[in-house]
Amino acid sequence: MDDVKRLLEQFADRTADGLPPADVDADVARGRRALRRIKARRRVTGVLCVAAATTAVLVAGDESQWWGGGETEVATDATTPQPSAATSGSAAPSTAADDGDKVATFSMARVQLVTNPKPWNSIACTLTPQGWTAAPRSDAKRVVLTPPSARTAEAAAQLELFAADAPQPLSGVRAVQSDGKVFHLGNAGGREVGQVELGGNWLVARLPIDHQDWNDDLVRRFLDSCTVS
Repeated sequence: MDDVKRLLEQFADRTADGLPPADVDADVARGRRALRRIKARRRVTGVLCVAAATTAVLVAGDESQWWGGGETEVATDATTPQPSAATSGSAAPSTAADDGDKVATFSMARVQLVTNPKPWNSIACTLTPQGWTAAPRSDAKRVVLTPPSARTAEAAAQLELFAADAPQPLSGVRAVQSDGKVFHLGNAGGREVGQVELGGNWLVARLPIDHQDWNDDLVRRFLDSCTVS
């Protein structure tokens, strides 16, 4: 500061005649204020420059994400549902209500049990496979059901329902008790068979050879809806 004061004094000595003598102390004070203002402006300018550079970097980064081909993945809480595998040995009822066994549909099996409007002969079932054609036999205790995809002559695709005085001998027996009845399911003569005792008779259902559309629960429900007179 001594150098500044000396310069100001020299400048004051060289002023023109007639001017009032220079106030050195006042000039020094004004010089100090000017220096402080310059420093403050430099600090403000530096901060503004840094802020502008930061903003430019952020904007450039955002644009690279917008136009760069989606290099940044967006994570969400949503999960992709996985397909559930259906097994041929079980079938879950659909959401449709089984109103007094009038209608019963199964979403996991292609066979659907629906209301049967009338008895076939001495065998009467309130449920029947949807679309299957029933052909009552002359002995009045036998009904043959043919699926819509088969011809009536294709015995291997048909379901045979008949009444018998005694149960059929089965291998691989599976017994299921429901509504006070015991349903026996197994194999006889190379076919899957389901049977149940109704009074003094046995009602027997011989499934088609290609019977993957049927399962134990479908057979049980079908036989449970039947009576023999």
